[in-house]
Amino acid sequence: MNELLYSVTTNAQDHLMRPILTAFKDSPDRGQGFARDMRVRWALEEAGQTYDVKLVTFDEMEQPEYLALQPFGQIPAFIQGDLTLFETGAILLHLAETFPSLLPAHPTKRAQAISWMFAALNTVEPPIVQLEVAHHRETGESWYSKRLPFLQNQIRDVLSDLAKFLDSRDWLLNEFCASDILMMTVLRRAEGTGLLDEFPTLPAYIKRGESRPAYQRAFADQLEIYLRQNPKK
Repeated sequence: MNELLYSVTTNAQDHLMRPILTAFKDSPDRGQGFARDMRVRWALEEAGQTYDVKLVTFDEMEQPEYLALQPFGQIPAFIQGDLTLFETGAILLHLAETFPSLLPAHPTKRAQAISWMFAALNTVEPPIVQLEVAHHRETGESWYSKRLPFLQNQIRDVLSDLAKFLDSRDWLLNEFCASDILMMTVLRRAEGTGLLDEFPTLPAYIKRGESRPAYQRAFADQLEIYLRQNPKK
């Protein structure tokens, strides 16, 4: 388990360049791996990179000190030495450029993997998030029941295309890489909607990712933090 920080400051010499990742002190996802820090945790575990976690409250995320790290007051922020990054796509791309194991070695495959990283965040994730937002904020509105099929069909369209592409592939590019981390963590946000089950290729794809030791370590660490902060839950 990585050291749990309540302050970025540390005097330990071996921690000076260890990455620090911000995460929810009281996670809305109850440590179930849906919060976006999971994507970075998984990538760091795959790369064999130790890291520290700085827990932040929702109030702290609105303060100037945190907004200097993450201008939109979200998690995660990534701090390593004098480098600060936000947005999980940018963080994973940085890690993939730092740790060769996270991207294919061949230049063409590498470029294609980066393309799939963008696809996960720009094509697949937005309709899933729209459905999440509608579920949390619009269920009591008169238009919700009419809008719901439209939102679901938007997701079906991208899931269908993705399932056709994956077909008999184990991974997006036949070798596991950072694009799979982003894609699978995005797809997991649709679990519970029933939509993934319409395309059996996709739950099987997610299951392969979840069976990786690096995923299991990252998931266990995120869950442990939640349980430590909420011992009675």
